[in-house]
Amino acid sequence: MRYISTRGGMDPVTFRDAVIIGQAPDGGLLLPEVLPDLSSDMEGWRELAFEDLAFEVLRVFADDIDDAVLRKILKDAFETFASEDTIPLVQVNGLNVLELFHGPTLAFKDVALQVLGGLFEHIWGGQSASLNILGATSGDTGSAAIASVRGRPNIDIFVLFPDGRTSLMQELQMTTVLDDNVHCLGIEGTFDDCQGLMKNIFSDLAFKEEYRLGAVNSVNWARVVTQVVYYIYAALRFNEPVSFSVPTGNFGNVFAGYLARSMGAPIDRLVLATNENDILARFFETGVYARGVVQHTLSPSMDIQVASNFERFLYLYFNRDSERLVEFLKTFSEQGSAKVDYVDSVDPLFLATSVGEKETVETIKSTYAAYDYVLDPHSAVGVAA
Repeated sequence: MRYISTRGGMDPVTFRDAVIIGQAPDGGLLLPEVLPDLSSDMEGWRELAFEDLAFEVLRVFADDIDDAVLRKILKDAFETFASEDTIPLVQVNGLNVLELFHGPTLAFKDVALQVLGGLFEHIWGGQSASLNILGATSGDTGSAAIASVRGRPNIDIFVLFPDGRTSLMQELQMTTVLDDNVHCLGIEGTFDDCQGLMKNIFSDLAFKEEYRLGAVNSVNWARVVTQVVYYIYAALRFNEPVSFSVPTGNFGNVFAGYLARSMGAPIDRLVLATNENDILARFFETGVYARGVVQHTLSPSMDIQVASNFERFLYLYFNRDSERLVEFLKTFSEQGSAKVDYVDSVDPLFLATSVGEKETVETIKSTYAAYDYVLDPHSAVGVAA
């Protein structure tokens, strides 16, 4: 399978190349030339364990990696999870909660990043110089990315985080790792500032090549496609189409659900649940993508006003019209706002809502009082929605 840039300025590349380059040289994000229809395979996948399902899905997209190697990467990745089921599905008050927090840093991003760390080591293995991984985090990506590559040979990781805007636990998870290949940098500003710095660095192609930069954020296609797996896994546990309520900041996670449905997973709706940083909720309600001021909330991993993965959705929404996408992004960059032509034509798959701080806290309290189940603030946003 070959991968192209959303902005149309890159020749197709292999999966291995896609993993290493992360972001396309033209500033775009990578997607498959064609999304496969996996619906005919899915009925036979219903009884598979999560690790086995991950192998079946990823081998479609990583067809230049040997099956035995891919199986070992997945085995090593999911052995780090505390649950025997890797991502158990539990019932809470009639809701089915997919627990993605059993990885080494207790963040849902461990699911994809533990796999990505293994892919980096395999693909870069044997090189004499180090691969320098650069990432920006609003909280949980940083610690999960560090856990995925710490101690791996010929790989260094540099994480930018907004100083004072992550939770204390998230900051300590990043800054107390003593491995020589781990480097954390606290930046004055917001996550959007960190992400902007990273994008500017990656746009300097000569610098990127000279210093062998790779991406660990969800701009990296391998992150997104691994997240697709758990949507398929959860959907196949039921005999009718299901809906997912997804706590959303950078649009990578919910976009994986969108891809899963596009490839045949029995998914009805995706509820896009944001906190008070509601740029995405406003878009799906009005068709206007307008930057606001970042609000510091109890769910800091979602304190984002510029969602990098939204570009992938727009590219598909615009029927893979790169010129139209680039024009939309240019307008947004210059004016801080851009609008789609027809609000009613925004994909009805998505329902969007914003959840405030008071409702988040009340959801945590009421769920614990009634069901003895503890929700973190991000999950509470999804439940409240």
